[in-house]
Amino acid sequence: MTQTFYKYQGTGNDFVIIDNRSLKFNKANITLITKLCDRRFGIGADGLILLENHDTADFKMVYFNADGKESSMCGNGGRCITAFAKFLGIVSNTATFEAIDGMHIAEIEGDLVKLQMKDVSTIENHQTHLFLDTGSPHHVQMVSDLEALDVKHNGSTIRHGHPYNEAGSNVNFVNKISDTEFGVRTYERGVEDETFSCGTGVTAVALAMHNSGQTTAETITLQTPGGELKVNYLPSENGYTSIWLIGPAKQVFKGDVPC
Repeated sequence: MTQTFYKYQGTGNDFVIIDNRSLKFNKANITLITKLCDRRFGIGADGLILLENHDTADFKMVYFNADGKESSMCGNGGRCITAFAKFLGIVSNTATFEAIDGMHIAEIEGDLVKLQMKDVSTIENHQTHLFLDTGSPHHVQMVSDLEALDVKHNGSTIRHGHPYNEAGSNVNFVNKISDTEFGVRTYERGVEDETFSCGTGVTAVALAMHNSGQTTAETITLQTPGGELKVNYLPSENGYTSIWLIGPAKQVFKGDVPC
């Protein structure tokens, strides 16, 4: 038996995407999912995304990290599955879909996909870092030498340490380039390594930088190892609303894999 798959990437954050509207893919097979995501013995990806039917929205997004476990929201994955839905002819230039954190709206302009993220009402501002949830939990910490930082070692230490412990948190390291531009490197739980980009991560960084007074802008450019993303948002008395993650989403290839 073989499974048709598509490979997509959004600023280097890459995903195996499968059209599962028939519900034939075995979502309980953790071994299969980890094998598909394995970069040496499989296709290679930061995660697996399944596109499924939805009663009221255009589609449903089901996301698994590379460790084979269903995960919290993935922003770049949401942008990539929107591009995939357009490729399949399910949507044209706008889409609505349900992910694990609720309903989302997306807009497509060429290779750019704009994804509306959930509102954020709470940001914890600690002495050394900030913490917030943008669909996934994120630790945001400014550093002086982002390029030289050992992201895997430092990120893993924070991800597994107090107060995150077993549940863990994604960890973002940030440096300020200008009032409207920041560099970001992210350690992702579930991948347990640095990824080239993280959509919910750069969203968290943009909001954290505004919240902590590092910027007054409402559009932030984030430079990641995989490329450039932008985040728009509106500050309010209750946090942040109208949050949009903007960047490229591209199909890399299509194939069939035995499973």
